[in-house]
Amino acid sequence: MSLDSESSSPSSSRDWFFPSPSFIHSTSHSPQSPNYPRKLSTIPRHPRPSPPDWKPPKTSTFRGVPSAAYGDPKYGRLRRRVDFTRRSEETPKQEGDGPILAQNRDVSKAVSDEKTAAGVIGIRVLGQRVKIRWQMAFSLAILITAFGSLVHKNFSLHNQVIDLQDQISIMNIKLQACNMLDPLDTISISQERDHLSSKGLKILALTISIALLSMPIFLFKYIDYISKLRSSYNSSEKVSLNKQLEYRVDVVLSVHPYAKPLALLVATLLLICLGGLALFGVTDDSLADCLWLSWTFVADSGNHANSEGMGPRLVSVSISFGGMLIFAMMLGLVSDAISEKLDSLRKGRSEVVEQNHTLILGWSDKLGSLLNQLAIANESLGGGTVVVMAERDKEEMELDIAKMEFDFRGTSVICRSGSPLILADLKKVSVSKARAIVVLADDGNADQSDARALRTVLSLTGVKDGLRGHIVVELSDLDNEVLVKLVGGELVETVVAHDVIGRLMIQCARQPGLAQIWEDILGFENCEFYIKRWPQLDGMQFEDVLISFPDAIPCGVKVASRGGKIILNPDDSYILQEGDEVLVIAEDDDTYAPSTLPTVNGASFMHIALPARKPQKILLCGWRRDVDDMIVVWRGSLPRDFIVPKLMEKILLCGWRRDMEDMITVLDAFLAPGSELWMFNEVVESERDRKLVDGGLDLSRLVNIQLVHREGNAVIRRHLESLPLESFDSILILADESVEDSAIQADSRSLATLLLIRDIQAKRLPYREAMVTRGQRGSFSRGSWIGEMQQASDRSVIISEILDPRTKNLLSMSKISDYVLSNELVSMALAMVAEDRQINDVLEELFAEEGNELHIRLAELYLHEGEELSFYEIILRARQRREIVIGYRLANAERAVINPPAKTERRRWSAKDVFVVITEKE
Repeated sequence: MSLDSESSSPSSSRDWFFPSPSFIHSTSHSPQSPNYPRKLSTIPRHPRPSPPDWKPPKTSTFRGVPSAAYGDPKYGRLRRRVDFTRRSEETPKQEGDGPILAQNRDVSKAVSDEKTAAGVIGIRVLGQRVKIRWQMAFSLAILITAFGSLVHKNFSLHNQVIDLQDQISIMNIKLQACNMLDPLDTISISQERDHLSSKGLKILALTISIALLSMPIFLFKYIDYISKLRSSYNSSEKVSLNKQLEYRVDVVLSVHPYAKPLALLVATLLLICLGGLALFGVTDDSLADCLWLSWTFVADSGNHANSEGMGPRLVSVSISFGGMLIFAMMLGLVSDAISEKLDSLRKGRSEVVEQNHTLILGWSDKLGSLLNQLAIANESLGGGTVVVMAERDKEEMELDIAKMEFDFRGTSVICRSGSPLILADLKKVSVSKARAIVVLADDGNADQSDARALRTVLSLTGVKDGLRGHIVVELSDLDNEVLVKLVGGELVETVVAHDVIGRLMIQCARQPGLAQIWEDILGFENCEFYIKRWPQLDGMQFEDVLISFPDAIPCGVKVASRGGKIILNPDDSYILQEGDEVLVIAEDDDTYAPSTLPTVNGASFMHIALPARKPQKILLCGWRRDVDDMIVVWRGSLPRDFIVPKLMEKILLCGWRRDMEDMITVLDAFLAPGSELWMFNEVVESERDRKLVDGGLDLSRLVNIQLVHREGNAVIRRHLESLPLESFDSILILADESVEDSAIQADSRSLATLLLIRDIQAKRLPYREAMVTRGQRGSFSRGSWIGEMQQASDRSVIISEILDPRTKNLLSMSKISDYVLSNELVSMALAMVAEDRQINDVLEELFAEEGNELHIRLAELYLHEGEELSFYEIILRARQRREIVIGYRLANAERAVINPPAKTERRRWSAKDVFVVITEKE
């Protein structure tokens, strides 16, 4: 049927546009009618009168086209565009179904045949797997294409609706211009158009949100299907695809520190966006308002209570449920992060940000004394920082340090858990910024301890940023010192603990009371060694420098012209040059300074060397204002010549040490020819010789001593009674190698041996001699066992090696033996070298076989009975034997005084007083 015929038929036009009767009546005139206006502008704008009972019907969206327009050719195009007549297109299904079904049957048969032959022929199985994968990929592509076509069709229909609505709006505007349409109807049409447009967008948003939510489900199902399919066709593949994906996710979450918070953030944003789209699809609000409302549901699950309607309530509940899950995961992440941070702080994993601190690597029984000495050394600076890193738990280290009950005097101790062999742990304690690094020896096997110290030095030398300070390494065996210095180079200073203690015990056995003096000099509590340059002393002789320090005692010179070599006890004629530094014994580094001239109450000293203290005539040339108050320092002459006699001695060593060969070598150098060295321990005699030879001792080269071996247990009385204990000049009780790992057990063994030896000696003393000695002491009753042991101590000297500082209180109160605090003295030496590495050269010379050493001299070697002399005058008299007097001990005093304060004050000395001097080894 043509367009003209359709336009002339009222029924056909009514089927398409559904005009109201009034509308048809108003448009009954044809274009050919003479009353039809030629122009739209000539149409009257007032409406035609209607009957009284007539009401205008509601205007539909598809109403507004006049009936006369059906015959108008210009509306033909519009009718063609709005023609929605269904055109059935018959497809020849029957013709195409047959081949397709046959093809499907063939494919199924081929697939079944290949599955049957899969276990026999591997190549067919591989082809079948590839084919199945292609089929699955093809199926997935079909699903994606179908979903895309649906979305495209939805968008196409939406565009068609928009175009139709635009055309209808144009027609309504034209009719309104002809005064044929009510303005209210136009507004309703516009609102209805907007409603239809927004409704399409809401449906699209709801579809997208549902599709995105369902996509992970299909993806997981597909992955699970692929995994099962692989496992069914390949039994050798043990790990499925879903497990591999789970493994990859676990790796990402565990390796990357910010993966978990980032995943939580992405999940929160997805929940907000999907919830906002879903709310936009079920409510009348805008997209921005829906997104904000979705965020409020996520942040606070109680906000969904105000939702109305089934759709908004369902969506809001879903969003709130997801928000609760997000909030629970966020709480878990925050809780894990806080717990991990607190756990790292508790276990000492955090980084130390310090500079110019002292770093201690390792843990041993010497740590307490070392920390105490470092705290005393830093007291003048207001305290310092000491960092301890060991392979122990941080809480355990802090608890053990708290049990020491030391007064750290403002010094803070920071503990960290780590290994000194790992560069990351060394970086954690700021090793490159430390001013000193102390490597402690482990308690245990000496070789293993030194090997670990060597590896630690290698790790320290491998620090990329370099080291600002020096390294102080405690070694257990003297033979390993060369290797450690070779690896560390100029950065390393070594302190061999056993060697130092062995030599110190030998010196104390030959000179009773020397242990207390060493304890005062090595520690920072009293006086210690300091090196400093004083330009005002340049050009002075060393003899004049000796009396230039009122609060210190010069002991040597660091010669700049000899590469900084320290010379102890130089010649009096040595003149200080530019750059030279003076080695002194002082209380602290800021408590001493040279004076221009020694003064006493404003009076100046005049140094005069005279042969004897006799009346002399002195001529003073020149005049000074204080000439009346001038005091003369008399050097005088020594009372008598001093010749050190070398007598044969008989020494007993109780116990066995791993450096026994070094002690034997030192004793052979010090003792007179014909001396005897008795060795009493549980080691078999044949095994002793083997150990001594393995240690490098050549028994045939011993010149001055003769070894006497006795086998027995030092804590069994009958074994000790087999020895001539009353005939020994000195007895050394060593911390036995078998128990030295435990300080308390070693000290208990040493104390038991000491008491047994003293008791046996007291029982063997003659009764008359014992009575005389008891009357002289008078401090204990006649039947006191301690009094008897003190009587025995006058006949022989016993030196006990003590490891625990708490044990010294028992020995100091009983006064039955001298002792050497081995761990504490080694800690003092380590602390001094850590504070100033130059002091290590001084200590090495004082402990070596050659050079200078400390001695205790009787006062009668320097003065006459009842003579009044100042300490400066005694210093000058001792220079005649090339000795430096550093202190004294009065006859009725228990401790020596090092670096006495009033050096210019004269006093009357006793012949029983003793002086502490630095002199060359005899």
